[in-house]
Amino acid sequence: MRKIIHADCDCFFAAVEMRDNPDLKDKPVAVGGAADKRGVISTCNYAARAWGVRSAMPTAQALRLCPQLILCPSRMPVYKETAAVIREIFFQLTDRVEVVSIDEAYLDVSQCELFQGSATRIAQRLKQEVVSQTGITISVGISVNKFLAKVASDWQKPDGLFVIHPEDINGFMPDLAVRKIPGVGAVTAEKLAVRGIENCGQLQAVSLSELTGWFGKSGGTLYERCRGIDYREVTTERIRKSISVERTFACNLKHPDEMIQVINNQLLPELIARASPYASRRVRGFFLKVRFADFSVTTVDHSISDSCMKDILASLGNSELFQSLLRDALQRGPSDIRLLGTGFRLQDEGYSVQQLSLF
Repeated sequence: MRKIIHADCDCFFAAVEMRDNPDLKDKPVAVGGAADKRGVISTCNYAARAWGVRSAMPTAQALRLCPQLILCPSRMPVYKETAAVIREIFFQLTDRVEVVSIDEAYLDVSQCELFQGSATRIAQRLKQEVVSQTGITISVGISVNKFLAKVASDWQKPDGLFVIHPEDINGFMPDLAVRKIPGVGAVTAEKLAVRGIENCGQLQAVSLSELTGWFGKSGGTLYERCRGIDYREVTTERIRKSISVERTFACNLKHPDEMIQVINNQLLPELIARASPYASRRVRGFFLKVRFADFSVTTVDHSISDSCMKDILASLGNSELFQSLLRDALQRGPSDIRLLGTGFRLQDEGYSVQQLSLF
């Protein structure tokens, strides 16, 4: 049984604007082009949506619906920088990540050993790390396939976490509106509505031959989706370039001894476990990451000659190297820290492509 997480940032561009300008909180905010230049809304927050503002709506129309709407010009470099941090968090949890867009991804955690394989706890960690490192909330859905995971992620927005368990699928699907099926737009929904079909239970009563007669090949997809069926795999073309683990602390650490204990007792054991499947990869260095109390970040690297991961793991019985990196890092910022991370840098070699095939 697969365990799929769908992660979707909440009103991403607008959320970044509210993060960077706290005065925007609780006010209707949208990112988009100017009304006098025939601009359109790219993203809007939930306060704006309450007024009927929607993505892809002409800005002029949005301003008519919500005269107090605060329109922010797009800052794509900032959005991309934030999205890159979030993607790295995804890949710290699993290699099986399919990035769908700048603010959305699927994660296959079926083989993930974190938290004894609990997809719910993995998703909770994901949400905590994203908000801690970026100030952005995400909604996540968990189920046995991509379709149901995506439906689940939209169920308790914003900042939601919803699980559709295998045993609940048959009871969940009949009441689901057909508009919730990805790919069912206004035209398809209208064609179904004129036939008296508005939810998946009603759609389940239609035969496969009828649906393919009405919609061609996409009729077969509708036949499967209304039953909660989706055979698509989570696909990724990314080649792993690093392996790392991080911890964000509820209370800032103040003393180096505390930090060393975290490295010894938490980070290194998890790093070794996470790196073990990559025993054939070659390593070009170690690094330690620190986020200080003022949210500034520093990373200290230690390069090594080309070495095999298997040999490094066999010799990584103590944290002397990382303690040295920690001493260097602590000279670069305040004494209090809120995050510690350790990891390996990997060589860009053909070994990595072969490794991906194991999944």
